[in-house]
Amino acid sequence: MLISDRMLLKVIVLGDSGVGKTSLMNQYVYKRFNKQYKATIGADFVTKELHIDDKLVTLQIWDTAGQERFHSLGVAFYRGADCCVLVYDVNIQKTFETLQTWHEEFLKQADPSEPERFPFVLLGNKVDTNGGTSRAVSEKTAREWCALKGNIPYFETSAKENYNVDEAFLCVAKTALASEHRPQDLNETYFERIPTTISETDQQERRCAC
Repeated sequence: MLISDRMLLKVIVLGDSGVGKTSLMNQYVYKRFNKQYKATIGADFVTKELHIDDKLVTLQIWDTAGQERFHSLGVAFYRGADCCVLVYDVNIQKTFETLQTWHEEFLKQADPSEPERFPFVLLGNKVDTNGGTSRAVSEKTAREWCALKGNIPYFETSAKENYNVDEAFLCVAKTALASEHRPQDLNETYFERIPTTISETDQQERRCAC
């Protein structure tokens, strides 16, 4: 395969702490799930390669901290992103209500040239919790929000059960490709500088991150 057929796509995953951002990434890249909650410190990334339309695509997926004290780090990590994945917990209304803030903050800090056309994907995670009986945000409500944002793609997922995870990230890759066609050097220095461990255990807080 020619180097011109290789694409590097930078994806930022945003959402409140505990909605399952790290778990979704671990399930997608490593096919594993840890039921113990691990708070992400700052930001880090994992990578995964896949073939799409005769192109070798490397997804560089950035996991970012949901805690307010880390928000100031955003501008350093958001710049150059090709797609932003917003994640909320379908069982916690507040995590859905803050999506607007995450959406606005990303556009402000990433400063894309065409903010109204920048690709987003929304994931409603933890649909498996209590067999789906404890959900607080309906699929209809989520899809209405997506429609207001320009009909962005929406998936309901479970990192714990590996439900819709591959499908969601494949959509992320295709959505990013549809609006981004510049090939990049896969040996860029930040691949070498930053470790691939994407979280550290927060000993003060433990809960399910499925």
